[in-house]
Amino acid sequence: MAELIYYCGTMDSGKSTLALQTAHNHDSRGRAGILFTNRDRAGSGKISSRLGLTSEALEVTEEMDLHKFIVDQLSGGKRIDYVICDEAQFYTPEQIEQLARIADGLGIDVYAFGILTDFRTRLFPGSARLVELADRVHTLQVEALCWCGQRATHNARTVGGVMVTEGEQVVVGDTNVENEVAYEVLCRRHHMRKVTARISGAAHQSIDPLPFN
Repeated sequence: MAELIYYCGTMDSGKSTLALQTAHNHDSRGRAGILFTNRDRAGSGKISSRLGLTSEALEVTEEMDLHKFIVDQLSGGKRIDYVICDEAQFYTPEQIEQLARIADGLGIDVYAFGILTDFRTRLFPGSARLVELADRVHTLQVEALCWCGQRATHNARTVGGVMVTEGEQVVVGDTNVENEVAYEVLCRRHHMRKVTARISGAAHQSIDPLPFN
């Protein structure tokens, strides 16, 4: 039986890399698939990994009916053995239900990849629905690291290196980029204290050196 499988993790945990590797593995065995994405850092219609891997994909808009799209493709004679959905946290709950219908009604395996929680530690609506409906939910085993070296468990939004906890849920940015809005992964301890890498560096620099001669 086909399944809806959700692979989730923080930023820097290799979600997009795994999505592209999954597509490659299926393609190498002669299986045909469709790749979806939503607001990738590389731009519309792209799945990009921080390791440098990139693939073309179909951009999912809020109005798109994914089940109908797949049915139309099948009706037109296209072969579809699997579906890859990257950045699935940005899909609407209704689109997640459509993915479940693709697996159950059309017998096509659906692999979704995304982030569970936003910068406020709240579940994304798409991720919440995936947790509720997926046949399997896997937490990625590649551990992202906080600046302190501990396992990163939370995504933080920063403006000028300073962590913020208010604002729109979805604002596209990137990690380690010097722009107005960026993102950083932190352990729970530093997320709750709002201590980013830049703040930590400033704090260290402000400490007077010990008077060793």
